[in-house]
Amino acid sequence: MAAEHEGELGAVYGAGSSEEVAALYDGWAAKYDGDMAKAGYRHPTICLALLARHLPRGAAPVLDAGAGTGLLGDWLKIAGYPVVHGMDISEGMLAVAAAKGSYDALHRAALGTRLPFADGAFAGIVSSGVFTTGHVGAEGLDDLTRICRPGGVIVLTVKTTLWSGGFAAHLADLPVTLVEETAPYVSMPGEAGTVPSLAIVLKRD
Repeated sequence: MAAEHEGELGAVYGAGSSEEVAALYDGWAAKYDGDMAKAGYRHPTICLALLARHLPRGAAPVLDAGAGTGLLGDWLKIAGYPVVHGMDISEGMLAVAAAKGSYDALHRAALGTRLPFADGAFAGIVSSGVFTTGHVGAEGLDDLTRICRPGGVIVLTVKTTLWSGGFAAHLADLPVTLVEETAPYVSMPGEAGTVPSLAIVLKRD
């Protein structure tokens, strides 16, 4: 059963286009960190733990794909990844991330399109909370795979409805190996009836 999200989260989940998603996040940017902290948002912490388990300390560069306000940026540096790029569809969210000073470079781009990076540009990629309702489907993984170097690691969260609705099957068409999959969990524990997510780790062939 899908949750009936309220406020900004409900609006972005109900967005009808990537342009609408970007505009809604622009308007939410100033309040986003506080709102997600109150909700007990789990995705960034889980992604960080999985990346640290599978990508050696010092590997570089790392891409935070769907960086938003930069919730992961500081943590990636603290965990020992010395060069971190952030990418997001929302200029407003990227402005908040830039003010934190955690990223070596920030890029405005949308998953599901051709990304502005060379083949094999990144040793590791993390995408927290992006493969979800009203955002990005399995097609967004194609170009992430292209820009991850062979032997590199991609960590992402995905709604279980997307996972069972073709996302898992799509992995067979990509040059990746699924090396870890978490049990389903709720990204914001206080929300009743929300669709669970899981986190996965892919190794680039």
